[in-house]
Amino acid sequence: MYESEVSPSAVVRSLITAIEHKDLAQVADLLAENISYENMPMKPIVLKVLQGFLDPAEAVEWQVLSECERGNTVYNERLDRFKINGGWLDLPIAGVFRVEAGKITLWRDYFDMATYTERLKQLKST
Repeated sequence: MYESEVSPSAVVRSLITAIEHKDLAQVADLLAENISYENMPMKPIVLKVLQGFLDPAEAVEWQVLSECERGNTVYNERLDRFKINGGWLDLPIAGVFRVEAGKITLWRDYFDMATYTERLKQLKST
């Protein structure tokens, strides 16, 4: 299959697999050079911020609960899980991805920052 024939959903699934393996080189390879990467309670971010989410995790699991592809846009509902100090931080996410020519040009995740910070604080104190 030629790169242009890869569906947007397949590109997003490849991104999720790379994140679960904490393979930032593969993640970067799937992102367009001018990507807009936004975690909605925060300002637009770069891969260093993603690395900050991944570094403390012993394991990462992103469970896609539902997914819809419309044109070059993929919408998914996920449970992003990070194993930290032997416990799991479970974070419900609503994600939007735009894919053009096999690269993700927009990645926007919606989540509750208070849920993330409170659970992270609990796990780091154990």
